[in-house]
Amino acid sequence: MEEQRAPGRWRHGPPWWSAPEGEGEPHRARVPWRSTVLFTVVVLVGSHFAAQSEPHRVPLNAFARVLLVAACVLLLWRNRHPVAVAFGTATVTLGYLAAGYPYGPVFLTVAVSCYSAVVAGHRRAAWASVGLLWAGHALVAFWLFRRLPPSGDQRGGLAQETVIATWVLAVVALCELARVRREQWARERADRAQAARRRADEERLRIARELHDVLAHSISVINVQAGMGLALLDSDPAQARTALTTIKAASKEALGEVRQVLDTLRASGDAPRAPAPGLDRLPELVEQAAAAGLTVDVQGEPPQLPPGADLAAFRIVQEALTNVVRHSGSRHARVLFAHHGGGLRLRIDDDGPATGADAGGSGNGLAGMRERAAALGGSIEAGPRPDGGFRVLAVLPTHTGEDE
Repeated sequence: MEEQRAPGRWRHGPPWWSAPEGEGEPHRARVPWRSTVLFTVVVLVGSHFAAQSEPHRVPLNAFARVLLVAACVLLLWRNRHPVAVAFGTATVTLGYLAAGYPYGPVFLTVAVSCYSAVVAGHRRAAWASVGLLWAGHALVAFWLFRRLPPSGDQRGGLAQETVIATWVLAVVALCELARVRREQWARERADRAQAARRRADEERLRIARELHDVLAHSISVINVQAGMGLALLDSDPAQARTALTTIKAASKEALGEVRQVLDTLRASGDAPRAPAPGLDRLPELVEQAAAAGLTVDVQGEPPQLPPGADLAAFRIVQEALTNVVRHSGSRHARVLFAHHGGGLRLRIDDDGPATGADAGGSGNGLAGMRERAAALGGSIEAGPRPDGGFRVLAVLPTHTGEDE
């Protein structure tokens, strides 16, 4: 289920932070013209006020405004060509300052292009571009100030260049911080997606196990009873009627349990309408096995278990008895409950012999039993007995995380 976005919080970072090309949603790959227009307005208006507060610099003219607009227009390609834009804005800004125009928000274009280059993975290019701007400004301030406007300009001081260097370091540091935060958001998004896929896989396996256990048991009973009914239809109609009654009851139960599984899919987040089966239905399971011609002796008292463990124990017994009906020539099985340390020791035996190569099960049922036990921290051992027959031995914890 898709996550709900909490009000006042950003799910994948601030909405104005555009993703690099090829990443994120399709609309983020478009040219960022809205933000570029905003930057252009800020730079032009801010430079106008900066010129009024710096009368000793060259007044803004048409060429100055062309340089300011050019630096802003380059930002249109900051996502597609971050390296070229970073060096381009640094070069245009250096030309603007070398022409003696006032300081101001023109540095904003350098900061934005540096950020775009850093988050796109071109960190060295971003550092080199701002380093180029600082080195060019130092060259103008210390050596070329007499040859460049404004006239009468004095040699720059160390304090001024220290301020510029601090500004450069602050821009790079902020860009690196943004990159780290952006990568953290990307990792969190990937972790959420992976967790969602894992939950979906676990839910699909759980539903597959439930459907397999329900259908395999019920269809096995129906198959045996159908064969018996056909054989006795002419010679013993009363017994054939009993077999058909058993078929009707088994099919009704199977439909009910399948409907319960499907209800959990339709009602997202809601509790199932009917309780999950557990060991309290063991007598009913024994009666169904008896109807299929299998006598089951239950030894020991089924314990009280948490819902998850109770369902797993019931399904393990159900699958084991189903395998006896389908794959064993024995008409007798034993179910033993015993306590073992802090867990339940559950053993199902039959006397064999096997009626096919896949004695004990086709593999899916045994795999499902192992998955159920492993999910609770238990274990399953299944295999032929030394004296013949087949044994399923399950060890399940009687206290799980559901008790917390």
